[in-house]
Amino acid sequence: MNIASKNDINELAKFMTNYDQDIFDSVVRKVHSENAKSHITSIFLSHSHVDADIIFPIVVFLHGYGIDVYVDWMDKTLDEVPNAETACKLKQKIKENRKFVFLATNDSLSSKWCNWEIGYGDSFKYIDNIAIFPLLRYNEIWKGQEYLKIYPIIKLKYNNGNLKGLDDFYIEYPTSEKISLKDWIKR
Repeated sequence: MNIASKNDINELAKFMTNYDQDIFDSVVRKVHSENAKSHITSIFLSHSHVDADIIFPIVVFLHGYGIDVYVDWMDKTLDEVPNAETACKLKQKIKENRKFVFLATNDSLSSKWCNWEIGYGDSFKYIDNIAIFPLLRYNEIWKGQEYLKIYPIIKLKYNNGNLKGLDDFYIEYPTSEKISLKDWIKR
């Protein structure tokens, strides 16, 4: 499986913002504050808070496709300590956003919240509006979960180790059908 690494996404986000931290920060700040109607689509990004270091680069990466990205801890209306109201608000956000992406890292696979979110997202987004985006740390081995094999997976084309841009990503369905990530976003 061609799984992207966290380093791949970090480097791509830096490239997309001309290696300028001010531009990078500006993209992250404006992504969720812009009018969602100005984007091609919106995504609920399910992830582990342990992976917070990769979220901003993921936001920049997805913004490159014209996507509004919902990240729970960027939502000022949520309480800092999760509770029943948090679950209700997350359910609403999963419904509101057209697509659902599960950032599948070894940490998110063990998160109770992530597993709950993907279960809830499945009931509203299966199969064309949900995808698994596995990411690895350097030299990490993908553990995965059996149940994730029923979902489309965001993969990285093999380019002799050279990540060239947004066109290097595609979706592979459980049926082995493949489409570009750009085309999946437009569906």
